[in-house]
Amino acid sequence: MAAVLWNDRDAAAATGGRSTQPWRATGVAFDSRQVAPGDLFVALKGETTDGHRYVDKAFAGGAAAAMVADRAGPAARGPLLLVPDTLAGLNDLARAARSRCAGRVCAVTGSVGKTGTKEMLRHVLKAQGPTQVSEKSFNNHVGTPLSLARMPASTAFGVFELGTNAPGEIQPLAELVRPDVALITAIELVHGAAFDGAAGIAEEKTAIFSGLAAGGTAIVNGDSEFVGYQVERANAAGAARVVTFGTGDDHDVRLSDWRLDGGGTVIAADVHGRHIEYRLGVWGRHLAINSLAVLAAVEAMGGDVAAAAAALADVAAPCGRGLRHRVALGSGEILLIDESYNCSPVALRAALDVLKATAPAAGGRRIAVIGDMLELGGDSARIHAAFADEIVSRDIDLALLVGTEVAHLTSALPAQRRLDHVAAAADALAPLVEALRPGDVVMVKGSRRIGLETVVEGLLARAERQPLVGNG
Repeated sequence: MAAVLWNDRDAAAATGGRSTQPWRATGVAFDSRQVAPGDLFVALKGETTDGHRYVDKAFAGGAAAAMVADRAGPAARGPLLLVPDTLAGLNDLARAARSRCAGRVCAVTGSVGKTGTKEMLRHVLKAQGPTQVSEKSFNNHVGTPLSLARMPASTAFGVFELGTNAPGEIQPLAELVRPDVALITAIELVHGAAFDGAAGIAEEKTAIFSGLAAGGTAIVNGDSEFVGYQVERANAAGAARVVTFGTGDDHDVRLSDWRLDGGGTVIAADVHGRHIEYRLGVWGRHLAINSLAVLAAVEAMGGDVAAAAAALADVAAPCGRGLRHRVALGSGEILLIDESYNCSPVALRAALDVLKATAPAAGGRRIAVIGDMLELGGDSARIHAAFADEIVSRDIDLALLVGTEVAHLTSALPAQRRLDHVAAAADALAPLVEALRPGDVVMVKGSRRIGLETVVEGLLARAERQPLVGNG
């Protein structure tokens, strides 16, 4: 039976609101379609709809109570927590949850790698104590307080992802989370159209240090061109300790060796002078480096580093983030690497590195399906075109390019490396299938809005219906 997370008295004290009758909730939700029995439903007003319209639906789904604006009037189906503003009330619950938790809390941000790093932390910490982690990509002004409001008082480890699409978004989230450990995975030109270049992104990401709790630790990527700036911002924010991770000899947590094999990535690392060898259950140098950040965070949170390193062997790649499929093709098969969730220059470079390091079977080739990289601002044409050299230097045999921005890459790429260029994801499957032959390794990557997951889904579905037939 789930433990009580909030009751009418505690929630009213946290929010300054008023409950119409006693209630006890075991969870918190803001989407009436996802309400579980026992949840407190928070009726938020969004840009396109108002959660107050769905209070009755939430109660029908088993909600224990609903937080509503006091001006909205009573609902007939169940107990209400009346507050002046429901988003403010959700933030109040988040602050109260953070204050009553005696466990150690980590906040994670970064241009790339933050969700994967957060999920690695979830995996390694859950075996060491009660762990609360933000779900999915709940990392904005709604997702972050919701994740905190769901944190039980008995939590030993909390891990919360903080995201941003525009300047000024990280600081209030960091001040809400008040992390004992603040981790920046990487600073790169992602969502660059909203910022003043990479320097503007660095300023925004380092705002995470503004929320550091007293005695807190800042963890930064020592390989970043902004490492000095990050250390300076952390010290200015009062960090008691700054930990660096990466490949440099002087880093506190250092990658000394790595290699790919059939089970993932084999890693040798030095963690504060202690040599550790372990396996990571996903593939790639960039993920190996993120695993260093995970071990640094575990150490800073007072966890067992050796146990965490051992647990990393069981980390699995989620859909769209490096998940691998063996797909039947005629009398053989291809290897499909699904990186379709999102794309940026640094992420594409890392994915191409993985493709380069993955050997095709006999007679096979390395094929990259690449979609537009979005939100690059005025540098988009130059950045896309520059990937022609990246593809050639990594011995990628063929590239299937999808979208409008990749036209700049198409024109720069040698003709013998071009499989095709199509306008949309819906047009990509047919030329890919026609070109495939047994032994090929295919990597699919593009920005979220390009929808390259449909190429992955189509390839897998076609393989389930009948064997794929290649032209070679």
